[in-house]
Amino acid sequence: MKAFVMKEIGRVGFMDKPVPRPGPNDAVVRTTRALICTSDSHTVAGGIGPRENLTLGHEAVGVVHDVGSEVKIFEPGDRVLVGAITPDWGHPASQAGHSSQSGAPLGGWKFSNSKDGVFAEYFHVNEADANMAKIPENVPDDMAVYCADMLSTGFMGAENGNIPVGGTVAVLAQGPVGLMATAGAKLRGAGLIIGVESVPNRQVLARTYGVDAIVDFTKEDVVDRILDLTRGEGVDTAIEALGADITFQTAVKITKPGGTVSNTGYFGDGEFVHIPRLDWGVGMADKTIATGLCPGGRLRMERLLRVLETKRVDPTLMTTHTFRFDAVEQAFEVYDKKLDDVIKPLIVF
Repeated sequence: MKAFVMKEIGRVGFMDKPVPRPGPNDAVVRTTRALICTSDSHTVAGGIGPRENLTLGHEAVGVVHDVGSEVKIFEPGDRVLVGAITPDWGHPASQAGHSSQSGAPLGGWKFSNSKDGVFAEYFHVNEADANMAKIPENVPDDMAVYCADMLSTGFMGAENGNIPVGGTVAVLAQGPVGLMATAGAKLRGAGLIIGVESVPNRQVLARTYGVDAIVDFTKEDVVDRILDLTRGEGVDTAIEALGADITFQTAVKITKPGGTVSNTGYFGDGEFVHIPRLDWGVGMADKTIATGLCPGGRLRMERLLRVLETKRVDPTLMTTHTFRFDAVEQAFEVYDKKLDDVIKPLIVF
């Protein structure tokens, strides 16, 4: 089969690999749709260390090709969604409620980290009964694929943010995760959603997903503007959706005492992330910092698919580009360099 791989730090390309085979509890899926993520770029840049000929990608849907002897829920021909995070569900971290951390910190993140990812004609899924979900007939692949990561991570930002009904929320950065955090905040009943974003097409889409006010950091001071919008109080919840030190500091500054900073960002640079001491109330202002890695698992995927099935959210509005799999290297460059007003590129197999 053909696979798109990280050959070494900073270098990608195609290579031929054997079609994987499932273990007793596993499955092999024939890929039909996939999405490129910023974390793929971080991986190629060396963010998780050197890798050699590792298949990239972690967001995909497809058709079950083969299953192991102990798989009970799925069979060949089923159309399935696979979470970007595929935990080991028997690990103590999973049993303690932190399945994304099973095996090690971030250990549930296997695709394009500790095993081959999904940018291939076929890919392997561990613990298939727990890590895949059947896609409803009225949810197309182009839509379902967003549940693998973008909906799950973005909604996690809203869920971890402890948003009160009618509460105030700021979402810092309106990329794909930030946009889905915005949609999640609206679903959670936020009364005022503030989006921090400078790119015009992302500002427009942010309003579509539920932003009430846009703060453009290239034209105004973000902290001053958000304090003005909240009558000097700050927000109940600040969702960091970029993964930048300065943005994280801003999130702490704009969160009111007793509020929550909910982090979804991937911090790929630097040795430290800084907390502004006085704005943090010198550590005693009851400001909670919540972090998390994209939740996985069949139950999570089924719930997200239900949100699509009942038309609560349409994530396909984020699809700005579509590429065939044989052009995935071009798609990767477009997304990595943020060319042509890209928000999310869809890969069609």
